[in-house]
Amino acid sequence: MFVFVLAVVFKLVSIQFIQGDEYRALAEKRTIEDFDIPANRGNVYSADGSLLATSIPKYDIRIDAVQAKDATFEKYIGALADSLHVYKGKPVSYYKNIIRRARKNKNRYFLLARNISYSDYIRMRNFPLLNLGAIKGGLIVEQTTRREHPMGGIAERTIGYERQDENGNFTRPGIDGAFGVKYLQGTNGKRRKQKIGNGQWKPITDYDQVEPQDGYDVYTTIDVNIQDIAHHSLLKQLEIYEADHGCVVVMDVKTGEIKAISNLGRNKKGGYYERLNYAVGESHEPGSTFKVMAMMAALEDKVIDTSTVVDTKKGRKSFYGRVITDSGNGYGEISAARALEVSSNIGMATIIDEHYSKQPEKFLDRLSSWRLDKTLGVAIIGEGKPDIPKPGASNWSRNALPSMAYGYNLRMTPLQTLAFYNAIANEGELIKPRFLKAVKSFDKDIEVFKKEVLVEKICSDQTLSEIQDILKNVVIRGTGRRMYSETFSMAGKTGTARTDYANYEKWRKDKKYVSSFAGYFPADNPKYSCIVVIHQPSTKVGFYGADVSGPVFKRIAQKIYTDTPIIDEVETLDFKDNLVNEEFESYFENARKYKALMPSVVGMPVMDAIALLENLEIGVKVELKGNGVVKNQSVEKHQKLQTNQTIVLVAS
Repeated sequence: MFVFVLAVVFKLVSIQFIQGDEYRALAEKRTIEDFDIPANRGNVYSADGSLLATSIPKYDIRIDAVQAKDATFEKYIGALADSLHVYKGKPVSYYKNIIRRARKNKNRYFLLARNISYSDYIRMRNFPLLNLGAIKGGLIVEQTTRREHPMGGIAERTIGYERQDENGNFTRPGIDGAFGVKYLQGTNGKRRKQKIGNGQWKPITDYDQVEPQDGYDVYTTIDVNIQDIAHHSLLKQLEIYEADHGCVVVMDVKTGEIKAISNLGRNKKGGYYERLNYAVGESHEPGSTFKVMAMMAALEDKVIDTSTVVDTKKGRKSFYGRVITDSGNGYGEISAARALEVSSNIGMATIIDEHYSKQPEKFLDRLSSWRLDKTLGVAIIGEGKPDIPKPGASNWSRNALPSMAYGYNLRMTPLQTLAFYNAIANEGELIKPRFLKAVKSFDKDIEVFKKEVLVEKICSDQTLSEIQDILKNVVIRGTGRRMYSETFSMAGKTGTARTDYANYEKWRKDKKYVSSFAGYFPADNPKYSCIVVIHQPSTKVGFYGADVSGPVFKRIAQKIYTDTPIIDEVETLDFKDNLVNEEFESYFENARKYKALMPSVVGMPVMDAIALLENLEIGVKVELKGNGVVKNQSVEKHQKLQTNQTIVLVAS
């Protein structure tokens, strides 16, 4: 027994003094741990400073019911219950009982309020007992943040978010996702907590060991007014045509700033919401909007001019065993310019096949020089890749070129198509679409984003002028003529493409189309470019680009200029008009000369004649018959007038 006692004493001394530090560290590691305090993500703003996305702090208030001494607990329990009654509404006795029960059960993590706002948090931490803090009163505060979008579902996918699943994988769509890690995320803080059993942890103190550093604010190029117009214009058309999904993008011609982007997809109940970013991420066959690129290549290579005659037959023509058709009975022999205006598949296929079939690389190199085979490199994650086939590829055949001429057998995203049309509007300068204006910390600029030119000049001035004229005529007398307005000019190209047609027999039973319109406005001195793409409209209602997507483009263009008219700056008001000066001098001379005598007012505008006569010192009455210029006066020139005399003027 004596030896056993010595062994026990030796072990105790060894644990206490020799291995004590190691065991104490292990115990602390298991019961005390530093937890991350998430930093507030920076805000996302529109171009005019409207809030698009923000992080709102939320708080859970708990109490360590055992922490306070008995005397302190008894002194304040009644007042705390009374404050909770005023704040939450239940009886005072209810709060007394549940807090006493928590103390009796040694609950060191008892919940008083969950997910409350900052103002409520400040209010509660001043309640009796809680205002003594963590050590004396047992106050436990836990903060979380929630991302809010003040504009609701409008542009929600473009504004974006950052989410983490149970496996630690992140989903980062939109602006919030693209710039979250670099700018918005901030630096997390640290707070030390102690394990109190049952997997629960409570803060040791009521302050953070390391304070979190909030993220920077991001200012986007989005214009909330234009965004609202684009969103509701697209939504209305999707509902009318019962389409599957669609997108619209509005871009500033000179700067490349994206002023509005809306992506709406249909849910199972038939409603529409921001499901995916189709404008940036969805590559598809563009259809007839690509005919503009094909025509420009032929014009720039000078293999044709706008007056070159092309035979479109009677609406059917075979290319290498494959028949291409036009709507109706075809257009016969027409000019190349007219072929684009009426969107002739045969006309464009004939032009490209005749001049490039023996040297397809020449045509493809022209497209490549315009970067049509490359992504734009926009900041938003998930940009779709263009696919333009080349000889040797699996999707290359003798029919590749004729098909590409009218927008098939290749793929592009709506944003990539829009960037090219914007270059046409911008006198040939191809600009990278831009979603951000600046990153700021309060009023301090962290980074400012400027225009980025991808191609300084896509073509010659002659080609540019010719294609601009054709795009105007598409709206005036071509496939987009139903969009024409005498009061507002637009230019662009309609597009209608089959989709999901791999199985032709299946497609015939359930025809599906992609309807689009790409262009800019006003037609002269353009301010904005825009593309509208609507997938799978109901063929029972309509499917042509001019009918489905064209009205969205027109509605956006007209409403933008109704709500935000162009302002012309007048450089100076200091100018002289000789005719106006002569008329004024004549009027002033008559007013000075004739005080009691009747002047001659024949030939004067009636308003001037009335003003002259009624301001004579003698005081007369004027009766007017007719409008316009005075032809006759009832009192002859230089006759003396009487007070209250009536003078009749006849005008026409």
